Amino acid sequence: MAPPAPPPSRVFAELDLAPAAAPAGHVGPPALPGREVHVSGSAELSARPDRARVSLRLGSRKEAAVAARSSVVSRRLQYIAHSARLRGVPEENMTVTEDFSRVENTYQMEAEVCIVFSDFGKMQNVCNLLIEKLGTSITINPPHFYHTPEAIDTLRRQVCVTAVGNTRRKAQEVCRLFGQALGKPLLIKEEETKEWGGHIDSHLSHSADSQTLQERIQNATAYASCRVFAVFEIKGKENRRNKLL
Repeated sequence: MAPPAPPPSRVFAELDLAPAAAPAGHVGPPALPGREVHVSGSAELSARPDRARVSLRLGSRKEAAVAARSSVVSRRLQYIAHSARLRGVPEENMTVTEDFSRVENTYQMEAEVCIVFSDFGKMQNVCNLLIEKLGTSITINPPHFYHTPEAIDTLRRQVCVTAVGNTRRKAQEVCRLFGQALGKPLLIKEEETKEWGGHIDSHLSHSADSQTLQERIQNATAYASCRVFAVFEIKGKENRRNKLL
């Protein structure tokens, strides 16, 4: 999905160098607090999916019920689970669903194994091994890439923090242009956030079977943008020594 159109142009910064009015009865020069710089800043970040779900299907049809079960459960299912565990896949990341039925004069045993991977390299190694060892007796569906809620939350925090950092740097540049020193923040306000692309955890994949692995990862990449508004205090004249540094 294409990123949203950039926001309309807006004021880079607003600098108020006028000192605040002295309170009634105050004697002497006006206090420096009250001089402010108002700045808006933005950021855009992306996050690749952190999980992949792979569905493996296998089946057997035999005249005897015991033979149908044994062909699928006792041999191939155990081999799949053993191969995944050897490559570091936790037991809780594997789900097995079995369906046993009678078809005409035979017994049919079908099973589906869903494996969730957090390491995409391990995913490829496991799938390649199973195709090599089990051949046409197993069907491996293309992986479905998605984000955990924790990954999306991390992206939201990072893009906000980055936008605040960009805003502060803008304020510093504006103050430096006028020979002023930037003070503490007086206000930081998140004005707008946007998110697009990416997939949250879902059993449904809308990707075409012809897509490559990298195309699937790219299509599942999540994007987020954030715009913030901030007001900073102006401390006074910039220290010449710091300016040289």
